[in-house]
Amino acid sequence: MSLKSSKNNKMRSGQFALSPVAKWVRTAAIAGVASSCVFSAHAQQEQAKATEVEPDVEIISVTGTRRTIQDQIAIKREATTVVDGLSSEDIGDLPALSIGEALESITGAASHRENGGATEITIRGLGPFLSATHINGREATNGSGDRSVNFSQFPSELVKKVAIYKTQDASMIEGGVAGVIALETVTPLDYGKQRLQGEVKLNYNPDESNVDNSLQSDLGYRGTFSYVDQFEFDNGQAVGFSFGVQRQDISQPEAEYRSSSPSGSSLWACLNDPTNTNEGFYRSSAGDCEDQVNGSNNQGYDTEIDPDTGKAVSDGTPYAWTGSSRSFRQNETSDERDAVFFAFQYQPSAEWDINFDSQISDRTQREARHDLIFLQKRATPGVTGPSLVTNDVGGILHWEGEERIESAGEQFSREENYRGYGLNIEHTVNDRLTIDLDLAYSKTSREELQISNRGRTAGRNFFSWDMGDNIPHFTLTDFDVTDISNFTDSLRTRIDRENVRDNKVVSARLDFDYLVDSGMFTTIQGGVRTSELSFTQFGGTNGNGSRNQFTLGSGAEALDVLQGCQIDFPESGFLSSVSDGNIITHVDSDGNVVDTGTGSSWATYDNECFSQAVVASNEGGVFEYPEVEYQNAGTIDVTEKTTAAYLMANYDTEMFGKFIRGNFGLRIVDTEVTSIGFRNSFDVVTSDTGILSLVESDTGTLDKIKGGGDYTKFLPSFNLVVDYSEDILLRAGIYRGMSRADPSDLGYSRSFQEDTSDTATTISDLLVGVNGSGNPDTQPLMSWNYDAAFEWYPNEDSIFALSLYYKQFQGGFQQRTVIEDFVVGGETVSLPITNSVTNDEESEILGLETSFSYRWDNGIGVKFGYNYADTDFEFEDSLYGDTFVTDVDGNTTQLKEGIVEPGSVPGFSKHVFSSQLYYQIGGFDTAVIYKYRSEYFQPYTSNGTRLRYVDSVGVWEMRASYKINKHFRVKAEAINLFSAPKSQDFFVEDNLGEVNDYGPRLFLGLSYKL
Repeated sequence: MSLKSSKNNKMRSGQFALSPVAKWVRTAAIAGVASSCVFSAHAQQEQAKATEVEPDVEIISVTGTRRTIQDQIAIKREATTVVDGLSSEDIGDLPALSIGEALESITGAASHRENGGATEITIRGLGPFLSATHINGREATNGSGDRSVNFSQFPSELVKKVAIYKTQDASMIEGGVAGVIALETVTPLDYGKQRLQGEVKLNYNPDESNVDNSLQSDLGYRGTFSYVDQFEFDNGQAVGFSFGVQRQDISQPEAEYRSSSPSGSSLWACLNDPTNTNEGFYRSSAGDCEDQVNGSNNQGYDTEIDPDTGKAVSDGTPYAWTGSSRSFRQNETSDERDAVFFAFQYQPSAEWDINFDSQISDRTQREARHDLIFLQKRATPGVTGPSLVTNDVGGILHWEGEERIESAGEQFSREENYRGYGLNIEHTVNDRLTIDLDLAYSKTSREELQISNRGRTAGRNFFSWDMGDNIPHFTLTDFDVTDISNFTDSLRTRIDRENVRDNKVVSARLDFDYLVDSGMFTTIQGGVRTSELSFTQFGGTNGNGSRNQFTLGSGAEALDVLQGCQIDFPESGFLSSVSDGNIITHVDSDGNVVDTGTGSSWATYDNECFSQAVVASNEGGVFEYPEVEYQNAGTIDVTEKTTAAYLMANYDTEMFGKFIRGNFGLRIVDTEVTSIGFRNSFDVVTSDTGILSLVESDTGTLDKIKGGGDYTKFLPSFNLVVDYSEDILLRAGIYRGMSRADPSDLGYSRSFQEDTSDTATTISDLLVGVNGSGNPDTQPLMSWNYDAAFEWYPNEDSIFALSLYYKQFQGGFQQRTVIEDFVVGGETVSLPITNSVTNDEESEILGLETSFSYRWDNGIGVKFGYNYADTDFEFEDSLYGDTFVTDVDGNTTQLKEGIVEPGSVPGFSKHVFSSQLYYQIGGFDTAVIYKYRSEYFQPYTSNGTRLRYVDSVGVWEMRASYKINKHFRVKAEAINLFSAPKSQDFFVEDNLGEVNDYGPRLFLGLSYKL
């Protein structure tokens, strides 16, 4: 039993604890629902459970899905902010396979799916960059270079509570415009009972049964063990600890169709004009469709403004989207994760409470990829243009021509390690004052290793393809893709170490809680917090990493490598759930179908064998992964120091015959960003005639450069809860929120533009501008947020809630020219650079959110959640959108007239829906879940300025369990039950870019509880 007083047992922010009024309301509601005509029978049952009974009367214990939904309802009802949450009676009982899946069951939450599971979470249809994630009240790090959190890194079995705060109060760490996602692990003494638990879940994926997986067997598993205990001593002291460990070893089958992505320079809008023979699909000579026969290369549709017309150079010209390749990818996969959660709680007296907790997660994902690639940009005169069929947005539906074909492969691994530690010391100074000190450390490290191989055809083969219902289907003339000897030209292997990142947050927080206990105010809270976030991405010989590359020409040696490393195609029924039949049809010159080479497979090889053989064929070649380095032009090194202070008043009183409660306060946030980069060292050389020039230093050293920025923001907040009646609450909240730019966007890469006219006599004349990326002075996106809600609680199993919210953003993303100072040759030079900034444009989001839960006496219950939102926020594509630049004097000029409509808020979905039908009687508990999310714009982390749309999708899940006795329970769970694929469009909707087919994931488990 905890020694803390009931006053101190209440959480300081009021998120999960019941205020006195809330307790009264809950009791009154339970007593009052007996008069409800709709829920009368059920209400009498609940009232009987809540009433004191004689010792010989059986007390009904509510568990399972019903208990989980009851806890969700209670969390929402008792909070002073707009919050939806999920908690479990025991550690390990959250009804989900991952934190991502658990959060998806909360109204208004949806996920971005990777490898078949939920990863990043959006709130109310808004992208993860507008949200913040806290573990035990502390910031969490990640390895992606942004501020979202990969929830698949944390096992749901070791988390006690999850909640989404959709309005905020001044005590909460800043950073979430859409909301704050909070995860809590168990505190042993507050848990209050001894518990030993173990669980083993076997994993079977039907799509994996068709794969000869070299990385993982057909069956995987998740094993979890946890133990909680407490000890009280005669001297009044108490100690408690909890320990949890999980081992996961599963496969994540994935089959893919892919087109070149828009994140680089390989996807183009090529002209489709029969009268233009100089470029596009009707060019007079064979070549890439984005190049001109006479003129410039890498052009395609020209969006630059023609000064004579004020329109784009290519205005009015038809076009079609084509990438450098279209391909199929077969994957062998493995996902291994080891996680350890530990907590220690010590109460030396009733006045002191000391908590230490840690979360450790090591995850390794591996893939053996086998690709069949059709190079695609080349236009064949007289064939490609006349035969091309497109849809209304320029997406290609039929293509014909001659191009090379490749059998390629990749061996990929990603290791991600998370470490989170926290120390919290709470001291009750007297009956009124409590002081709380919190120290925290969070670090995520990520590293990716990749082998990329290629064998291609010596000549260009004729093929065509037609778009099916979901993916294209190819027809090849006189070419057998299953014959390895057809791919003996230009063998190449690349060995990469990339995306080596460290993200760390160190913080300290000191808070006080002072009990006023007079009038309407109950407590005054305040505190200060300081934190330092650091993000480092190491550079190398290839931008964000390092690369070793080896080649082998065609001939007998190349054929020996391919045949010596050849393997059977690892999968039967490849992409069968999304294809209309064979993905490849081999025909002869007369159009007759040839059996060999017709189907859904191609010639493949072992990636490591291929790479080692190609390396060995190069004299002195050594097969090894290259090293990355800190002192490199590709390095990003960002430090963000934040100091925040807040003051908040909590109130709880009666007014106009109604009980009201809530809080209001102000949080002040000061942030300073320092960013370090590296550039080639150079000397300023003066000729005999006094002309200056830049000469790269022959020492091979790099110059360290530094940039930065700062801002101070004021974040007021106000929350109000009105207990309108025994079962009706009215709720309102107003707060100002902020969302910071991603750490990877705060880098500082700079290089000088030199005047090459040989006339510069001063450094100011010599240096005319700066090229570079990253802006450490990027200001946060600010918003005013307004919420109003009506909530009806007929009984503990039922809720109807309707919320309206409005968000007014100040800030968008725009290219702007600014002046930065540089020290060159001991002289300070002010130079212009054009970079992405946060502008002062205003936009709005208006939304509606509703929740409904009800349970019948026969054990059947339902739960629905729906969120609708609309916005006028616009995100222009940097390549094919409207582009403007603002000079140093504030004058804005349009540079490009785009051909694609702007995207919305990154991650924004107009519709998000979740539903649950459950049945629970006796020891049997089952639920069917459906989750839907409409289409949304999802930026790339490598180039977040290009548009990529994820199509709408609905996913079914199911779970069932049976309690054998008080110790044992069997469980069955299914994710993506009907194999819903993920489909993505590039630049515009209906221009298909990628389809990922995951298949269902099945788990069968046995748990033990003592």
